[in-house]
Amino acid sequence: MKNVTIKINGIDTTIPEDYTVMKAAEDLGFDIPRLCFLEGINETSSCRLCVVDVKGARGLKNSCTLAVYDGMEIETDTEEITNSIVQNLQLLASNHVFECWTCEREHNCELLNLMRRYNVENVYGESNEFYKKERMINDSSLSIVLDSGKCILCGRCVSACEVYTGLNILNFNGRGNETYVGPALFHNMEDSGCINCGKCIQACPVAAIKEKSQIDEVMAALKDKSKIVVVGAAPSVRVALGEEFGSKIGENVEGRMYRSFEAVGFDEIMDISFAADLTVLEEGTELINRIKTGKNLPLFTSCSPGWVNYIEQYEPDMLSNLSTAKSPQQMGGLVAKHHFSYELGYKIEDIVFVSIMPCIAKKHEAARPEMEYEGIRDVDHVLTTREYARMLKRMNVDFMDLEDSFPHGRIARYTGAGIIFGVSGGVMEAALRTVSEVLGEDQGALDFKDVRGSSDIKEATYNIMGTDINVAVVHGGASIKEFIKRMKTNKKQYHFVEFMGCTGGCINGGGQPIHSAKIQDTVDISALRSQSLYDIDSKKKHRESRTNKLLMRMYKDWLGEPNSELARNLLHTTYKERKFYKS
Repeated sequence: MKNVTIKINGIDTTIPEDYTVMKAAEDLGFDIPRLCFLEGINETSSCRLCVVDVKGARGLKNSCTLAVYDGMEIETDTEEITNSIVQNLQLLASNHVFECWTCEREHNCELLNLMRRYNVENVYGESNEFYKKERMINDSSLSIVLDSGKCILCGRCVSACEVYTGLNILNFNGRGNETYVGPALFHNMEDSGCINCGKCIQACPVAAIKEKSQIDEVMAALKDKSKIVVVGAAPSVRVALGEEFGSKIGENVEGRMYRSFEAVGFDEIMDISFAADLTVLEEGTELINRIKTGKNLPLFTSCSPGWVNYIEQYEPDMLSNLSTAKSPQQMGGLVAKHHFSYELGYKIEDIVFVSIMPCIAKKHEAARPEMEYEGIRDVDHVLTTREYARMLKRMNVDFMDLEDSFPHGRIARYTGAGIIFGVSGGVMEAALRTVSEVLGEDQGALDFKDVRGSSDIKEATYNIMGTDINVAVVHGGASIKEFIKRMKTNKKQYHFVEFMGCTGGCINGGGQPIHSAKIQDTVDISALRSQSLYDIDSKKKHRESRTNKLLMRMYKDWLGEPNSELARNLLHTTYKERKFYKS
């Protein structure tokens, strides 16, 4: 790659010729404001906040898409630049509904942060009705709410949906001052073909797209003295929750998380990692049975509701390949109510199960009509990691000042296999640890680390007791589409495929903490969170699900064995084709 020499704010620098001015400036430590820009996702120059002054050029230029050239001289902080940024922020603010004191993004709103930085008042929005547009709120989805009153039309959500899922659910509708973002003709999100991965929410710089909150319902349950409220947190929550309170990205705050459950008044704690161990045994046994019979191979994992939404809508002819095992969230709620309630002395009808999840699709999953047994819902309420952080702030819990705590209750115990469910490839690795040992391999004899890593599609072959097992790990809607096409054309016999609806897996789920565009562009957030989970796994004495003593006792006393008739009635379900609106 050829290098060029340019001057930024009087400083000479030599950089690759494929750099943009924004990247060159930030490499030198100059902070360029932006709202619409997400590297590799949305590079449209629509917000015009990243303007710079290029010597010899007419007018200010957008730095995010402006290519450098040899001898270029650039200024990034002049009075003209500041005036331009202020004016554009005023125009953006004129069509934004300011409800900051109740807004989900109050503490990390990119628009609000820039208005504070440049001391911008909402002069147009307050004084001129010409700038006002009709506010439309689309809350037809069980997971997502679209609010045109907050939208600044930056396009980041539209591009994120296209790049990450390849489904193009969102687009600009209408013209001029009537333009809004949503499905075609502002149709219902619920039948738009959306898989609820939440990438649009993570891309949004404000709160124009957000999860449908259940904080009030959970707080009401906690105040109801007639209810026993059980909480279960997914593996990946513990390496992301602290970020909402200023911890390092990916820091393991498991101890503080447990203490916070006590502080807000949850009666019992079930770690969903325990339920992940249960899922491993059910799904792993299902895999062994299919390998032995040769029927309905490959087995597709079913723990990601975003992926389940995808296959039901876009590949229904392959539903026979989908595992019938419920997800750890659903198994966790079910066993808490139908088994541990009796051991703990509670009435099943008094239990309220609350899960804390990295994924907004879990809200949709919990509400599915089949997710119940004998009229009792598996899971009552789902909070995302972000929602739980907001609930703690509402309840005035100083999270970072909490001392570590670890629950004494047995239903919070888990193995290393359960904890790595939170990373892409973790479900695969956890299941193969169990499957290989059930089939006769010595414990730890095989290393399944080939399925780790951030690649969108990973493949590996393992020889287990003389049989080659072909596996694959796929995450993100666009990669799912690509892999299924590849699988149908290359005729390779796969035995086991892990699918995750969210790009990066659960640690990067649509309900996890949101960072600014600059941090998203420069920090590998998924890698930092993943490494923390792998660190927890590596330090565990027990790293295979069958070594979870409480789990094995539960089988002995109640379920019998994995895939028993009772287990199938309780812990398994069926899925069916779902139609959606096509424009």
